[in-house]
Amino acid sequence: MVTFEATHFLIRQRLTARITEYEAPYRFVDEMVSGAFRSLTHTHVFEADGNKTIMTDTLELSAPFGVVGWLAERLVLRSYMRAFLVHRNKNLKAAAERLKRG
Repeated sequence: MVTFEATHFLIRQRLTARITEYEAPYRFVDEMVSGAFRSLTHTHVFEADGNKTIMTDTLELSAPFGVVGWLAERLVLRSYMRAFLVHRNKNLKAAAERLKRG
């Protein structure tokens, strides 16, 4: 298990996830064990494309708090989390490329 801490919407949050599926080197899935969401499943798929690797993330989440959470999920959370993953993945790509260069 791994625990992440981050500030989202001015609130410090902690999310603990467990890898529930692992097919090296093609994919793995981590699922939230505890955190702010009702549920969160994050699938990472890796595909070779010539001399590079393409990673595709699929994030399935469900907000707590009934109808209010459902609305927040559709009006804010989906686009926020998409932008968060894009930003994080750009940083991961840059770090991996720095390591590759030595």
